[in-house]
Amino acid sequence: MRHELRQLDDAASVARVGAALLADVISGALASSQRCAVALSGGKTPRAMFPLLAAQPVEWDRVDVFQVDERVAPDGDVERNATHIAAAFAATDVRLHLMGVNEPDLDAACASYAASLPERFDAVHLGIGADGHTASLVPGDPVLTVTDRLVAATLPYQDHRRMTLTYPALSRADVLVWLVAGADKADALGRLIAGDPSIPAGNVDAPISAVLADAASAAGLT
Repeated sequence: MRHELRQLDDAASVARVGAALLADVISGALASSQRCAVALSGGKTPRAMFPLLAAQPVEWDRVDVFQVDERVAPDGDVERNATHIAAAFAATDVRLHLMGVNEPDLDAACASYAASLPERFDAVHLGIGADGHTASLVPGDPVLTVTDRLVAATLPYQDHRRMTLTYPALSRADVLVWLVAGADKADALGRLIAGDPSIPAGNVDAPISAVLADAASAAGLT
């Protein structure tokens, strides 16, 4: 897959441009369809992007926002992606589809969330970790080999089990928008751009992939 790389000055610029790009994709989708489906990831840079995105002049009452992944943690926990997504979009009429990570049967919750997913996502927002993970597709986790489910639970990673969209679900994206910031992401970003399949992020595929990277993460790129 070919990535369209855009290098920006800093993490704040990545968040700002990411919000504008996603808004453009959403508005374009709504110009030809009654509704638009978007999936959002978590992370520090996206937390800055969410309120900027929610402030964009978009017909949010026609938009469905899904989660790419989520930690198994109490509702309202600062570590939950849903906490930040819900707060950012509280003043809009967007339709949020949050992962039921606190259901007693996590596998059943995964199946339930999978059943709610659209046939296509107009856009999926992703990030990348220093270890090359994206979503909660982490190196060495059995979830990397899941091909028969759209949503699956992971092993514990950084103190939390997680619920994540799998590769088959991410392949439903028409457009991928990657937000990458920080010098610790430089190696992983280089491998992503090179299409290195040895990292989880290198195995995500979509017709269009836009990568927004700050100067620190893109420093080693030629």
